[in-house]
Amino acid sequence: MRKQLFDISFSALILARGLCAALFLALCSMLLAPCFPAEAQQPAKVRRIGVLRGDSSPNLSVETFQQAMRDLGYLEGKNIVIEYRYAEGKVDRLPDLAEELVRLNVDVIWAAGPAVPPAKNATKTIPIVISNVGDPVGSGLVACLAHPGGHITGLSTLAPELSGKRLELLKEVILKLTRVAFFGNSNAPANAQVLKETEVAAGAFGLQIQYLEVQTPKEIEPAFQAASMGRAQVLLVFRNPLTAIHHARIAELAVKSRLPTMYADREFVEAGGLMSYGPDYIFMYRRVAAMVDKILKGTKPADIPVEQPTKFEFVINLKTAKQIGLTIPPNVLVRADRVIK
Repeated sequence: MRKQLFDISFSALILARGLCAALFLALCSMLLAPCFPAEAQQPAKVRRIGVLRGDSSPNLSVETFQQAMRDLGYLEGKNIVIEYRYAEGKVDRLPDLAEELVRLNVDVIWAAGPAVPPAKNATKTIPIVISNVGDPVGSGLVACLAHPGGHITGLSTLAPELSGKRLELLKEVILKLTRVAFFGNSNAPANAQVLKETEVAAGAFGLQIQYLEVQTPKEIEPAFQAASMGRAQVLLVFRNPLTAIHHARIAELAVKSRLPTMYADREFVEAGGLMSYGPDYIFMYRRVAAMVDKILKGTKPADIPVEQPTKFEFVINLKTAKQIGLTIPPNVLVRADRVIK
């Protein structure tokens, strides 16, 4: 009897110990469970991108870049922070804005047009992706297109080479074309180069160029008056910080002056301008995002070739043509990539 009681007590003791051990292990598992996923799922590193521009916000180029980055899996506030710096047309502010981005120690800078030289001068180490630059090699930004060789890569707009094509289209629209006005801005780095190429192309077509310096908003309307006094038959407007910011105003004054105008890109035409011929900038800004993505993933700018535009577009606004009493010849109209009616 005593042996039976001992056996029962011993079994109960073993069972109790087993239950305690099981409870202890279960409790440890519950306490330790939250620790393991925390160790396994490290928070993603937030990368910092600097955007340096001479114009203002919002604009189509930045919106396109933002969407392209989202398409690549980057979300602002989650895995990237984008630091925007706009000069609002005052290019003398760009060096200070570039220094601000360098002090923030951004991972990469996207610099456009006149913002490129200040960005380059501000840092020798932070990768820079450039856009809206006519000749990166000739301007000393990169060693060559295929092998940039430094901390800068990006896209060339080939803007000077397009001057001849723009004049050719204008000459087909205005059959007796002889005088062309040109809105220039000597503060824009590419201005001299674009003007030179335009003058060369104009000479080949037997055209005279009237150069009009437009550096401030107050000079826009007087420039149209000067074009009228100079008997200009058409106007060429290229993109720079001033014209980008005031593109709608320029298009409005061109219509008011009944002056057929050729622009560098479709944003002007969508705002009421007559025609544009140039690179497909929407496609190019998406390529900027692709290059930024490569750099964030470890590729060096020196190993990313500078790209030249491969897509061009010719846009015509027929509503504007009607407003200024101009008929677009069928042989020109059929060549348009987009017609706004």
